[in-house]
Amino acid sequence: MRYIPHTPEEIDAMLATVGAANVEALFATVPPEAVRHEPLDVGPALDEPALMRHVEELSLRNRGASMLSFLGAGMYDHHIPPAVDQLLLRNEFYTAYTPYQAEVSQGTLQAIFEFQTVVSEILGLPLANASMYDGASSAAEAVLMARRMTKRPHVVLSESVHPQYREVIGTYLRTIGVPAHGCITVPLAADGTDDEEAIGRALSPEIATVVVGYPSFFGTVSDVRSLVSRVHAAGAQVITATSEPYALAVLDSPGALGVDIAVGEGQALACPPQFGGPGVGLFACRHTRETLQQIPGRLCGKTVDKHGKPGYVLTLVTREQFIRRERATSNICTNQGLLALSLAIRASLLGKTGFVETAQHCLAKTDYLKQRIASLEGYSLVYPNAKTFNEFAVHVRGGNAAAVLRKAESASILAGLNLEPVVPGHRGQILMAVTERHTRSDMDRLVDVLASVS
Repeated sequence: MRYIPHTPEEIDAMLATVGAANVEALFATVPPEAVRHEPLDVGPALDEPALMRHVEELSLRNRGASMLSFLGAGMYDHHIPPAVDQLLLRNEFYTAYTPYQAEVSQGTLQAIFEFQTVVSEILGLPLANASMYDGASSAAEAVLMARRMTKRPHVVLSESVHPQYREVIGTYLRTIGVPAHGCITVPLAADGTDDEEAIGRALSPEIATVVVGYPSFFGTVSDVRSLVSRVHAAGAQVITATSEPYALAVLDSPGALGVDIAVGEGQALACPPQFGGPGVGLFACRHTRETLQQIPGRLCGKTVDKHGKPGYVLTLVTREQFIRRERATSNICTNQGLLALSLAIRASLLGKTGFVETAQHCLAKTDYLKQRIASLEGYSLVYPNAKTFNEFAVHVRGGNAAAVLRKAESASILAGLNLEPVVPGHRGQILMAVTERHTRSDMDRLVDVLASVS
């Protein structure tokens, strides 16, 4: 209440309407011990210049915001032009609410439709939804969809899938009663790619789907096409999870590889990492009558009105808000509307040529850094023979990844992610990512710091 600028007269009128003596009476059911009576310790009010100076001083305490970063692991620092933010600042975009009434939501619905078109082209599959919360929830929803379509209960997850995605999938499955042995994780092959033979041995009539990372969490790229044929022969579906959408500018799309459902994280095309969020989940699948009925979340379609003019509508929505809960395909409450729009704007500004050129810059710069680090005494690539896009794992000198990262931080560099606490069996390894924003001098600076580690 205190944050809404009602006048005392307005407050009195509202209290009289609901029959409450005062504001405190509205919260009479709150336990006394949960009520704070003393004022908040926020200091006196500041005028605008002083407030902006104070906030700027606070922001400077976040050292990571000003450090040279090679962090990736699912969130990537690509260039987002100022034009994207300026377009998002249009009040019809950032104040738009959920588009239940199509007749007054045409702009929002068209933005969703354009986003779906971009996602369909990137993932190479004809049917895309209006977005999910993030890449992890997209992966979990894809698993649930595959279970419904195959009418099989269990799942195989390759270790190539982002570990946080695997955790979210496991959580979803546990809540619907799938036992631990019904969610099988298959380790990677020695070269860092999906172990097709091990996955083949895990297949059974109980397996609904196999989920693989494309590229993997470790940056490696597997031959998914041959795996798809093997999984389909066993009557199961294949889901690919892509954390770095720029990779699909230089790799075959999941659709071209024959996968059934492709999901991913769209943050790289929508916004900076921002200390880990938010994200925007990508979801696309093959177009059949059954998939139209099973795809989770919102789906925006294009039609014509009675005058023959184009119009946009939410169609075949199977969320809990629209149909009976027991028949709903998903309980996702919304879509990431603003970030989905941001992704669509950024993709439009890039165009297909810019999308490919950016990916090629990432690929070339990553190869340069890999070669330089591999030439350092005491350092080696974890998967030296695997194809990668813009991310790779490194064995560090001395085997103490945390110490190497601290050394880099002292030089104002975030060298990457320590894999030991994240993935068992990867002690002494750091995951590094490169984007088009890194210059040769940035990479040389990192190499010099790594070389100085005793």
